[in-house]
Amino acid sequence: MKKSIGILFFIAVFLGVTFGAAQVFAAAKVLKLAEVHPQGYPTEMGDQKFAELAEKKTNGRVKIQVYGNSQLGSENDVVEQAKLGVIEFVRVSTSPAISVFPQIGVFSMPYLFRSQDHMWNVLNGPVGQHFLAAMEPIGLVGLGYFDPGSRNFYTTKPLKSAADLKGLKIRVQPNPIMVNMVKLLGATPTPINYAEVYSALQTGVVDGAENNVPSWVSQNHYEVAKNFIKDAHARLPELLMVSKKFWDTLSAADKKALRDAAKEATAYQIKEWNKAEEDYLAQAMKKGCIVSEANIAEFQKAVAPIYAMPEYAGYKEWVDKINATK
Repeated sequence: MKKSIGILFFIAVFLGVTFGAAQVFAAAKVLKLAEVHPQGYPTEMGDQKFAELAEKKTNGRVKIQVYGNSQLGSENDVVEQAKLGVIEFVRVSTSPAISVFPQIGVFSMPYLFRSQDHMWNVLNGPVGQHFLAAMEPIGLVGLGYFDPGSRNFYTTKPLKSAADLKGLKIRVQPNPIMVNMVKLLGATPTPINYAEVYSALQTGVVDGAENNVPSWVSQNHYEVAKNFIKDAHARLPELLMVSKKFWDTLSAADKKALRDAAKEATAYQIKEWNKAEEDYLAQAMKKGCIVSEANIAEFQKAVAPIYAMPEYAGYKEWVDKINATK
């Protein structure tokens, strides 16, 4: 009898040690967060704040390392890896997310958001929260949004109005909405890999591109495309997402902690974005760049037919809800 008790005690201790070691090993694992932008870029700073808060709020159970500068692949690549559970967290624009979640393409429609405040009222309201929740069936869980700033046109040639874009070759993301928008403005849309935009502008492969102020300056595009017009044709919300395969392994407490961390990181990122935009714009103007205010109504009128295109009819319900948001 004593021998049996001794054996059972040994087994219990062995299992306890093994289970405890497994927990320590699991807790010690450093998770990956994929980011395409370099260190110090506002979205990367938001990632770092999220990682810091996640570790703090889970008492070290969730440790995250941010891999910036596309170390883990393009935005399209990392979205696919997150779906498979290879990467735990990703920060991507809504544009590459369209390939796996077509509904979210509505955010790419031109001049959809009236302002930064309007965009955040939409994202924090029923529409934005619907899209975060609706990604779960495809293997992703939306934790929140980061501020994308507004996308604007910049060119190697004078740019003061919508008419100045006619006949120019404009680099766009491989997004059908962006392609159609540029066509409606009388320019030729030219999809080019983001890493190749500087050389394309420098060599004349394209006459211009479109992006936000921090990207225009931080990627040095302003050195070769000094004409910038603030038309704010798009605000493509940045998505902070987690692989559902990893998410399903977490406790309810840790899930809440990560959602809270994402919310606080968003507030921090918005503040950093606004500051960076002001600083980068001042830097560009100091270097002799010409920044013009756009006649927004002129641009809106030119691209209005895109809303009647049959391929975007499925967005009407969401466009109406967004327009109705104060």
